[in-house]
Amino acid sequence: MSQQGYVATPPYSQAQPGMGGYPAGFGSSPAQPLYGHYGGQPQSFPAPPTGLMKPVSSPSGMPPSEVSSQYGSNIQQNGAHPQRYPAPPAAAAASPYGQPPNSTYHTMAPQAPAQQLTNQMGSMNLGYGPGPMQNPQAPPTSPPAQQPFQTAPPPTMGQSTLGPPPAGPHSPQMAPPQSPLAGPSMGGHPSMGGHPPMGGMGRPFPGPPPPGSGGFQQPGPGAAGQPGYPQQPQGQFGGQMAGPFQGGAAHMSGPPQKKLDPDSIPSTTQVTEDDQAKRGGQVYTTNLRGQVPPLVTTDFTVQDQGNASPRFMRCTTYSFPCTADLAKQCQVPLGAIIKPFATVPKNETPLYVVNHGETGPIRCNRCKAYMCPYMQFIDGGRRYQCGFCNCVNEVPTFYFQHLDHMGRRVDLYERPELSLGSYEFEATLDYCKSRPAFSASIRGEPSQTVTAETKQRPVLCPSSTFLTNGGQSDVTVLTAPRSKQANNKPASPPAYIFMIDVSYANIKSGLVRLVCEELKTLLDNLPREDGAESSTVKVGFVTYNKILHFYNVKSALAQPQMMVVSDTAEMFVPLLDGFLVNFQESRAVINNLLDQIPDMFADTNESETVFAPVIQAGVEALKTAECSGKLFIFHSSIPTAEAPGKLKNRDDKKLINTEKEKTLFQPQKGVYEQLSKDCVSQGCSVDLFLFPSQYVDLATMGDVPTHTGGSIFKYSNFQVEMDGEHFLSDLRKDVEKAIGFDAIMRVRTSTGFRATNFFGAIHMNNTTDVEMAAVDCDKAVTVEFKHDDKLSEETGALMQCALLYTTVSGQRRLRIHNLSLNCSAQLSELYKSCETDALINFFAKSAYRAMLNQPLKTVREILVNQTAHMLACYRKNCSSPSAASQLILPDAMKVFPVYLNSLMKTGPLVGSAELSTDDRAHQRLIATAMGVEDTQLLLYPRLIPLHNMDVASDVVPAPVRCSEERLTDAGMFLLENGRSLFLWLGQACPPELVQRVFNVPSFTHLPADLSSLPVLDNPQSKKLRSIIDSLLDQRPSAMKLLIVKQKDRSEMLFRQHLVEDKGPHGGASYMDFLCYVHCEIRQVLT
Repeated sequence: MSQQGYVATPPYSQAQPGMGGYPAGFGSSPAQPLYGHYGGQPQSFPAPPTGLMKPVSSPSGMPPSEVSSQYGSNIQQNGAHPQRYPAPPAAAAASPYGQPPNSTYHTMAPQAPAQQLTNQMGSMNLGYGPGPMQNPQAPPTSPPAQQPFQTAPPPTMGQSTLGPPPAGPHSPQMAPPQSPLAGPSMGGHPSMGGHPPMGGMGRPFPGPPPPGSGGFQQPGPGAAGQPGYPQQPQGQFGGQMAGPFQGGAAHMSGPPQKKLDPDSIPSTTQVTEDDQAKRGGQVYTTNLRGQVPPLVTTDFTVQDQGNASPRFMRCTTYSFPCTADLAKQCQVPLGAIIKPFATVPKNETPLYVVNHGETGPIRCNRCKAYMCPYMQFIDGGRRYQCGFCNCVNEVPTFYFQHLDHMGRRVDLYERPELSLGSYEFEATLDYCKSRPAFSASIRGEPSQTVTAETKQRPVLCPSSTFLTNGGQSDVTVLTAPRSKQANNKPASPPAYIFMIDVSYANIKSGLVRLVCEELKTLLDNLPREDGAESSTVKVGFVTYNKILHFYNVKSALAQPQMMVVSDTAEMFVPLLDGFLVNFQESRAVINNLLDQIPDMFADTNESETVFAPVIQAGVEALKTAECSGKLFIFHSSIPTAEAPGKLKNRDDKKLINTEKEKTLFQPQKGVYEQLSKDCVSQGCSVDLFLFPSQYVDLATMGDVPTHTGGSIFKYSNFQVEMDGEHFLSDLRKDVEKAIGFDAIMRVRTSTGFRATNFFGAIHMNNTTDVEMAAVDCDKAVTVEFKHDDKLSEETGALMQCALLYTTVSGQRRLRIHNLSLNCSAQLSELYKSCETDALINFFAKSAYRAMLNQPLKTVREILVNQTAHMLACYRKNCSSPSAASQLILPDAMKVFPVYLNSLMKTGPLVGSAELSTDDRAHQRLIATAMGVEDTQLLLYPRLIPLHNMDVASDVVPAPVRCSEERLTDAGMFLLENGRSLFLWLGQACPPELVQRVFNVPSFTHLPADLSSLPVLDNPQSKKLRSIIDSLLDQRPSAMKLLIVKQKDRSEMLFRQHLVEDKGPHGGASYMDFLCYVHCEIRQVLT
C-alpha cells in the first residue's frame, strides 16, 4: 500500500478582507531568483515552452475568467488518490502576491476578484507524511544541477513501497476518511501562477560575505546569467509589507465567500500535544546513533548512554546525506545547535568530572579529539583507533585496560569518557597559559609565549580621601608598571563589576537607589560551585556620568574611598588593592557604599554620559587582577559626552524599505570593534541593562555584549513602580545563573564533513576557534556543517564539541559533548529525521546575520525560496505520485511554514516605520544566542485558555492555536513567548471570574494600567498565579505581565503575537502563506 501519511483536500477558502498579506507583493525580488544554501554551480530549471504560459490578463485588460471550484472537507488516508491528475502544463505567469510583469493592476483586489483565490485554495490538497521513494536507488552520478524537476510521475519501476512510517515526533493526527470531492487542478490558475519559473540554486546574497558569514551564501561568478530562467519582475517577499490587501470594497464582490477552516492545515499545538502524549514522561536513552529526540516542548528525562543529551545538542536532521550533491539537491541546512552549559534537571545525573592527572586528558595524536565512546580499542587494549580521523594511537601505560570477548574494555562503565556522551576533564597547567599560548595548545600546536611591552600608566595614590557624603579632595598622580599575565599560572576566580550610570535620568527615575538596595541582598547569591559554602567570585563598584568614580571597599577600611578618573581618553584603574574584594569579607564597607551612592549624586544635573571608557575601565581592572569576569552596566542614554565611543543619532525612518535599511542595524566600527576584541582576550563579558527614553543606537551599544557572551536587557521609559520588579527579576536571574568564563570552543567532526559557520554571542579570530568571554546556561551556538568528502552509511557522522573554560571557583576545565548521526543515500531518511524547531533556529540566525549585508526584501525572498526548494525536493523524490494540486509536506516538517511565516513577521525582518529601530535591533541581537526552545517559543507563542481551567488539577491547560479565531468574548487567555506575557480578557468575561482574579465586580471596573495580579485567597486566583509563576521560572528572562482588555488600545501589542493571523505591521496570515509556498513549490517543480 502506498504510504502518503495524511492527505487532505482542505476546504481552503479565499483570503478574507483584512486577513491578506504582503500587498503588491512582498517587494521586488532579486534580478535572479536565488535558492540555495550550498554554494557551487546553480541548478537550472528549464523554462516551460512559451506556448504553455498562461496570459496575465485577457486582451481586453479584464481579469482572467474564473474557474469553478468545489469545496469539501475531503480527507483521504494513506495515500489513496482517486484523482491522479497528469502534471499541469506549466506554472502560470501572474505573480501570486507580487506584481505581474506588466502593471495591469497594482493590487490584487480590484481586478482579481477574491473568488479566484477561493478557487485556487479550494482546489489545493494537503498531505504530509513520509511516502515511498520513487527512485530508491543510489543518487544519480550526474550532479543535481543537471536534474530538472519534473511534475510528471516518474516510472514506477523499482519503486519501493514503505509501510507505515515509524512513530516520529511529528506524527499527523489521522482523520476519518470521507468521500473525496476533488477540486480542479491549481496548475494554470492565473491568480497563483507567478513569475517565470524559479531558477538558480546558486548562493544567494551577492556581494562580499560578512566575516564568518553563514546560512545564506553568495553566488559564484557567472551565476547571474544562467540560461533557462528569465529575469524576474518585481516580485514576492520584500519591500513594503504593511497593511492588508488594498482595494477596499472590491473584496466583497463576487459570489458568497466560504469560511476558512484553519483546522484543515497543520497545527503546531497539535504536533506538540501528540509528541507529549507519545513521548512525555518517558526516559530517553541516548544509546542509538541518529535517533530523533522528543520535541523541546515535551517533558522527558534523559539517560546518557553514549551520546550527548538533546538539552546540550540538537540537529536540523539526524540523518546526514552521504554526498554533497544530495545535500545541494535537498537544500536542508545541516546544522547543530549546541548549548554547552544547558541546565540539567534535578532528576538527571550531573556531568562527571574526570581527572587524568598531570598528563591531562587523552587525545588523538593527529586530530586532537578527546577520548570518547567513539574510540575503538585494538591490539588487546594497547592501542586505539580514533573514530574521527581513523589514526591509530598508543594507549598510555597508566590508561591500559584489557578487552572483553566483545572487544570492549572491561572498565568501560567505570569511565565516563568511554561510556557517556557528555562529561568534563580537569585541565592541567598546559591549558592555563596566557591567551595566545593557550589558544595554540587547544589546537594541539606547540605553545608559544607571547611577550608584551610593559606599559607605564598613571595611577591614583591609594591614600585618596575617605568618602563622607560625596566630599572630594585632591589626589596625587603616580606612575606604576602594569603587570602582565604569567604563563603556566592557574586561573583565578572571576570577578563581577557593577557599573552604575549616575546621570540625571537614572537618579530622577529612582533606578540608582533601586539597584543599590537590591545589591545588598543579591550579592549573597553569587554563583558558587556545587557544595561550596560561599562564592569565590570577587566584586567591584564603579559609578559614572561624564567621568568615572572607582571605589576602594577593602575590608580593613571604616569608610569606602572614592577615586575619580576624569581623563576618559586614556582609561586606567586608579587602585590595585581594594577594588575587587570578597563580598563576605567586605560586606560592611560595601553596604555603607551602597547606602551613600544615591545620596552622593542626588543633586546631579549631569545628563551626558560616556560608554566605551566604562567598558575599557572594566577590562583594565580585570587585567590588573589577572582574572576573567563580567561587567554589569546600568545605562540610560546614548553616549554623547566627548570621549572615545561617542555616538550620534543615526535613526532615519526614511531608510526603511530601501537598500540602505541594513545600515540601521550595522554597528559603528572602530572603538567598539576593538573593545570587543579586548574584552574577549581578557575573558571580560558585558551584560548591558538599558533604560532608554529615546533612541540610543542599540545596534552599536549592543555590539560588545553580543560578541562577549553577554546579554542585553532593555526597559523603555523605565518607571520604578511599573517596571522595577521586572528589572530586578532579570538582574537576579542574570547574577545567579550557572556560567563559565574565558571560554574557547572547538567542534571536531569525523572525516567527510566539517563545521564551516558559527552563529551566537561569540567572537572568532580564525575559522575554527569559537571564543566566548563567558558562556552561561542560556547561550547556544548554532553550527553549520558542509561536506568535504563522501560520508559512509556504515560509520555515520560523528561530532565532538570541546569547551575549555574557567569555573566560578577558578578551575580550568574541559567540557566535552559527543553526538553520532546516521548517514543515508536516501533523501527520505533525511526528511524523516528532520527537526523543525532546530531548522527554524538555524534559519532565524542565518537571516538575522544576512540582514546586515542584504536588503530585507532579498533576505525574505531567499527564506521563501529555500523553503520552497526543500519541500519541492521532498515532493519530487520522496512522496508517492499525486495530483499537482496537492500540497505534500514531510511529516517532520509539516509545521515549518507557520514558523517561517512567523519569522518573516518578526520586528527585524518586517519593514515598518511603526516599530522602533532600537527594538528591532534588540530582538535581532538577543536571538543570535538563543537555543532551540527559545526560538521555538518566540516564533510560536503559547496561548493558554484560562476561563475553563480545572482549579483542582496541577496541569496547565493545553494551549490553543495562536490566532484571533481562538479567542472568545467570554474568555480569559494567557499568551507568552519567553519575552512577553499577556493576560487577555474578553468583554463578556464572567463577572464572578473577574471578581475572583482581580477583586473587582466586572470587566468594566478593571483599571486601565493594571500590571499585576492581587494575591487573593480563592482557587482561581491561586491557580492562575501558580501557572504564571511556573512559566516565569522556566524562562531564561523575566517577563512583565501586561493585562489587556478586549478592544483596548494595548490590544495591538498583544495581537502582533497571534502569529497565524495577518501581521499588524505587515505579513501574510498562515493560511495565505501556505498557499503562497505551495505556488512556489510548483514553480520549482515546473
